Amino acid sequence: MLTLRKSQDRGHADHGWLKSQHSFSFAGYFDADHMGWGNLRVINEDRIAPGTGFGAHGHRDMEIISYVLEGELAHQDTMGNVKAIPPGDVQRMSAGNGVRHSEFNHAPDATTHFLQIWIEPNVTGIPASYEQKTFAANEKRGALRLVASPDGANGSVKVNADAAMYAGLFDGEESATLALNPERKGYVHLVRGALQVNGESLSAGDALLLDGEKSVSLSGGQDAEVLVFDLSR
Repeated sequence: MLTLRKSQDRGHADHGWLKSQHSFSFAGYFDADHMGWGNLRVINEDRIAPGTGFGAHGHRDMEIISYVLEGELAHQDTMGNVKAIPPGDVQRMSAGNGVRHSEFNHAPDATTHFLQIWIEPNVTGIPASYEQKTFAANEKRGALRLVASPDGANGSVKVNADAAMYAGLFDGEESATLALNPERKGYVHLVRGALQVNGESLSAGDALLLDGEKSVSLSGGQDAEVLVFDLSR
């Protein structure tokens, strides 16, 4: 079963310094039909205005991934990490038994545009931890590069969850197919551009929810950047 969710159907919040689009219910946005998909709980597309950001706040028992598209995201947490996250990096923070962090855009004249992704863990109460890795564009060109997985396979960041996340760049004749277990769920989020996914046409911000499917097939990209998730139920 394939379900297409258009970008404009997402929740939206405008806080002045922060403009956010919510794929699933989050904060002041509630939609009983979109509480998550499998163990994927949050995809927020956030734009942080210059010189602003999220003050220190806490998380617990959640796998949190940041995927920066434009600008740079400054991160600081109670584990002692002080990091800059540029486009091409994938940051994973396991909130575990509790962590506080802040996220900021220090640029005076550029917006930070990033995806904040939450995946429900398969173990709770563990010590909080942090990981950040760079994935070059040529690794994602015309392919689905594994960037997050339960075992850190192929140099991906390791998540404490029964889920995998792939990133790809597609244009022109480039194509790729990812096998799926039909007993699991899949989720495709088109970050930018246009792309054909299992026969469906996606534009930037659109998502395709897969249930009972044996594969994800990507083709017909037009400057497309895409994330694909393999998820438990």
